[in-house]
Amino acid sequence: MGVEKRNEIEAIVKPAVEKAGFDLEGLQVTKAGRRLLVRVQVDKDGGISLDDVAVASKACSGALDAAETTGGPFADDAYTLEVSSPGVDRPLTEPRHWRRNIGRLVAVHIGEEPVTGRVVAASERGIELEVDGESRSATYAELGSGKVQIELK
Repeated sequence: MGVEKRNEIEAIVKPAVEKAGFDLEGLQVTKAGRRLLVRVQVDKDGGISLDDVAVASKACSGALDAAETTGGPFADDAYTLEVSSPGVDRPLTEPRHWRRNIGRLVAVHIGEEPVTGRVVAASERGIELEVDGESRSATYAELGSGKVQIELK
C-alpha cells in the first residue's frame, strides 16, 4: 500500500482519535482482495477497555465517512476498519509507553548493555528501573526500545 494513501488516512484518523481522548499508536493500511484493511491501534494512560475501543472505532469511522463526502482516500476502494489496543509485544519507544508500564518487568538495552528490570518511574527525561534490587536510571537517548516481559504469577 502506498505511503501517500497511508499518510492521507492518518491525517484523517489521528485528529479524530486524539479528540476522543486517545493516542494513535499504530496505523496499517493493506490491500485485502478488493478492499483496503485499515488497522488502527489506540492507547491511553490507564489502558484501553472494550468500551474505549468502541468509542475510538466510532470516531475513526465518523472521520473517514466525513472525508468521503469530499472525495477522501476511499473514492476508488471499499475498506474494512479494525480498531484495537497495542499488544504487550509493542516496543516501548515513547515516554508515554514507559509511563504506562510502570510496575512491569521490561528488557531493554541501556547503551550496549542488555538489562532486565522493573520500571519504577518514567519522566519526560528518562526512566528508573529496579534491577536486582538496585535502582538504575537512564535517559531516553540511552535506551533502546524496551519490551515488556510476561510474568506468570
